[in-house]
Amino acid sequence: MTVAHAARPYHVVIIGAGFAGIGMAIRLKRAGLDDFLIIERADKVGGTWRDNTYPGCACDIPSHLYSFSFVPKADWSRRYPTQPEIEEYLEGCVEQFGLRPHLSRQSCLKTARFDETAHLWRLQTDAGSGLAARILVLAMGALHRPAIPAIPGLQEFRGIIFHSARWNHAIDLQDRDIAVVGTGASAIQFVPRIADSAARVLLFQRTPPWVLPKYDAPYGAWQIWAFRHVPLLRRALRAWHYLSHEMRAPAFIRFPALAVGAERRARSHAKRQVNNDQLRELLTPADRIGCKRVLLSNDYFPSLNRTNVELITQPIAGITPHGVLTADGLERPVDVLIFATGFHATEPLGEIDVFGRSGIRLAEAWHDGMRARLGLAVTGFPNLFILGGPNTGLGHNSVVYMLEAQIGHVLRCIRLLRRRNAPSIEIDATEQASFVRKLDRWMQRTVWLTGCRSWYLDRSGRNTTLWPGFSFGYWLRTLRVSARHYRLSASDRVKLRRLRRIA
Repeated sequence: MTVAHAARPYHVVIIGAGFAGIGMAIRLKRAGLDDFLIIERADKVGGTWRDNTYPGCACDIPSHLYSFSFVPKADWSRRYPTQPEIEEYLEGCVEQFGLRPHLSRQSCLKTARFDETAHLWRLQTDAGSGLAARILVLAMGALHRPAIPAIPGLQEFRGIIFHSARWNHAIDLQDRDIAVVGTGASAIQFVPRIADSAARVLLFQRTPPWVLPKYDAPYGAWQIWAFRHVPLLRRALRAWHYLSHEMRAPAFIRFPALAVGAERRARSHAKRQVNNDQLRELLTPADRIGCKRVLLSNDYFPSLNRTNVELITQPIAGITPHGVLTADGLERPVDVLIFATGFHATEPLGEIDVFGRSGIRLAEAWHDGMRARLGLAVTGFPNLFILGGPNTGLGHNSVVYMLEAQIGHVLRCIRLLRRRNAPSIEIDATEQASFVRKLDRWMQRTVWLTGCRSWYLDRSGRNTTLWPGFSFGYWLRTLRVSARHYRLSASDRVKLRRLRRIA
């Protein structure tokens, strides 16, 4: 259902109803700002946790940390949340805070253009609807556009093809010959589930991931009771999870050698679970742990011991009408081809066109890589904020923590506009350039640039996805909105003072 679009401009329009968009909407509501609209392309909320419904889909951040601090949930069923439970949590947030009337579902933004005369964003959706907003918040995230490699012959395949983020639940995989391309976070979760019933699973691996044990367990009734009736206990657990994860940051951002213990634990994990020495060698990465995403699983390695599962490390040369052709000249017949090849994380805009001052296109401004101050604001694009933007992901902690910091910063900017009665706010070009230079300098010392190939890097080899520092350091930077960072339109005579945290 699509809400009626008002003729007058909305104060805020949010694009996307995942964690970022819902969190932004809740904070707007709680701040007394009800004049907003959420545009969502799907018929349900949930973002990546709505899209990824493959068997075994779950999170690798503890439940009490992978949720909003301002919307705690006492009755998580287990230490690590599953996809259905996260989606249910987000649906519950929408109901609890009365966000349904603000939702425009099955509506996809096509064009956003900044009107310099009116200081408004003019928006066009795929339904042809014309909207206007004073503030535009892009909350689409980076993991929403599935990436399928351009393999020769793919269009000629006569079997069934789908991406793990678009799982085809109508297909019965029992007794099928299945090819799985990719060994990333989704593959290690669904391969053990489909291997039980499939006739054969061919797992095509480019490079092996580091896999650590997942210390997961269901919460008992007494624990859930305690979380519900002793809020201090729940907050303490969240704080412990946060601190224990944050302590891992130095190994990622400054001293990769500190991760030698984690590498030893991962090798021990593989030795315990993989029966065959040759197979274990194929599953052992050559890069430093953390260079690519570190994965957690207790059942991935055991599934590869099965006689109906084969790990293939030969590069894929092409797809034939009936199977997969590898570089060694062998054709392996399959019925189903499942891509577990991730997302276009470094090109998140997709088909959305965003035009700023003087008609500058955001995709063109980012043609040589995404750049934004704190991942939030881009020079040349007034009144535009990005949640989950460039270099705001984490390799060691909860991205929800980062989103909360970003949402607070956006609220401070909105309140600043209201207090100064200014029509627009824009990041200073010099400040953005200075920030990006510093960020790239910090990035050089991280584990992510030690030589591996990962989805963290864009086409030029630049890391445009992760934050190269402590997450609390990022949070501290978002607390400030000052004249050194932003320019307010028609306010050259106004000297901005540093603002205290007001959101």
